[in-house]
Amino acid sequence: MRLRRRGVGVMSTLALAVACAAAAQSTAPPAFDELLQLLASRRHGHVTFTEVQQLAMLDRPLQSSGELLYDAPDRLEKRTLKPKAQTLVLEHGVMRVRRGHRTHVMELRDYPQAVPFIESIRATLAGDRAALERFFRVQFDGTLAHWTLLLVPVDATLAGAVKDVRIEGERDVIRTVQIRQSDGDRSLLSIGPEVPP
Repeated sequence: MRLRRRGVGVMSTLALAVACAAAAQSTAPPAFDELLQLLASRRHGHVTFTEVQQLAMLDRPLQSSGELLYDAPDRLEKRTLKPKAQTLVLEHGVMRVRRGHRTHVMELRDYPQAVPFIESIRATLAGDRAALERFFRVQFDGTLAHWTLLLVPVDATLAGAVKDVRIEGERDVIRTVQIRQSDGDRSLLSIGPEVPP
C-alpha cells in the first residue's frame, strides 16, 4: 500500500514537468492532431508549479511549490522548493530523488506498476500517440484554444491504483493536471508561468 501511494505520488509530481501536453485517439478531431504537432515541436519547458494532494490518511491537504523542467524526449525534473527542498529527476528510465545530501536511485523496471503511468506522461509531453494508447483510453475534448485530455488506464493493475488523469491546457501550455486515485485520494497540480532563462 505504501509503495503504491509513493509510486502514484511521484508520478503526479512528474506529470507536470512542463507547460505542454496532449494525446490522441484514433477518432480524434483535427484539432487534436494539430495539438500533437505543437507538443512534438516543443523541446524544452521550465515553469513554476503549485500542488495540492488530498489523502484520506491526513487531516489536511499537503501543499508544495517549486519548478518543473522538461527536455525532449524523456527528461523530467521537479524541483520542490517549499515546504522542503527536494529534487526529482527522471531520465532514461531511471529516477533520482535528492533530499539534502542524500540521493535515492530507482530503476523503473523494478517498479512495473509505475511504468505505464510514467510512459503516459512522457508520451503526452512528446505528443507520442502510440505510446499513450498502449496504456490508456484517451479522450480529447475542446479546441486548440482550450482543451481537456482524459486518460483512463486500460491495465487492470494500474486501474486499481489510478482512476484517471485529467489534463487541461491552452495550445501547447498545460494549465492543470488532476490525478484521481481509485481509493479516493487525489492531487491537483497547477502550472504557473515560464521561468525566464
